[in-house]
Amino acid sequence: MKAETSLKAGTAPRFEVRLAAGAEDLRAAQALRYDVFVRELGGSGPLVDHAAGLERDEFDPHFDHLLLFDHARGAAPVVGVYRLLRGDQAAQLGRFYSETEYDLTPLLTSGRRLLELGRSCLHPDYRGGTAMYKMWNGLAEYVARHEIELLFGVASFHGTDIAALAEALSLLHHRHLAPPELRVRARDDRFQRMDLRPEAEIDRLAAMKSVPALIKAYLRLGGMVGEGAWIDHAFNTTDVCLVMDTARMNDKRRNLYTGGRGR
Repeated sequence: MKAETSLKAGTAPRFEVRLAAGAEDLRAAQALRYDVFVRELGGSGPLVDHAAGLERDEFDPHFDHLLLFDHARGAAPVVGVYRLLRGDQAAQLGRFYSETEYDLTPLLTSGRRLLELGRSCLHPDYRGGTAMYKMWNGLAEYVARHEIELLFGVASFHGTDIAALAEALSLLHHRHLAPPELRVRARDDRFQRMDLRPEAEIDRLAAMKSVPALIKAYLRLGGMVGEGAWIDHAFNTTDVCLVMDTARMNDKRRNLYTGGRGR
């Protein structure tokens, strides 16, 4: 794991993880999302504000926004974002964001406490180091506080060239498919089957190299994928829906997720 440094040369990061506390925090989150999802990955959307450099949508006011700060940076200290929607919040809103892409019936009828994760991103200077673990630790505290049992959300491959993603998608389907009772399914309007290659023909090492780091991290924690991918042309991504059941985590996975504090 690399040793991170803040943009200010020679300084170690001073991390803080907390929920957004107002309009200024939310704007900082949307600015980081714009840098990552629009400038870096070429995404767009009807409410994206290019003039102000903000990636936003109509769901933002209804979510909790978990933010990672590096106070050693000075200006623009928000370096990580997670958008969180609990089942009780979704009931007030009328639906989860992921329902645009996936049929969530298995989760909605499970009778268990749900938390949707989305819009996860890190500033490029903080990828591959401890920052994501700091975010997870903050997420673990949130999960424990609200007694969440199932976490889920859409995660993305960059681009929509299915031929280039075939091996990775096939690996996810064959090795990490959720059991029937948790198996959400991509909606038919942009459904993309993931069993594109027989399992015996997959070069597992090559396939895993093309899986985004965030998805690999979820898999290490015991994450599973739903049936089918969903093609998001506006964001220039191929999306999969990941599901994590906290009851299925073994001690090793739980310690990784919670920073050794347990549930």
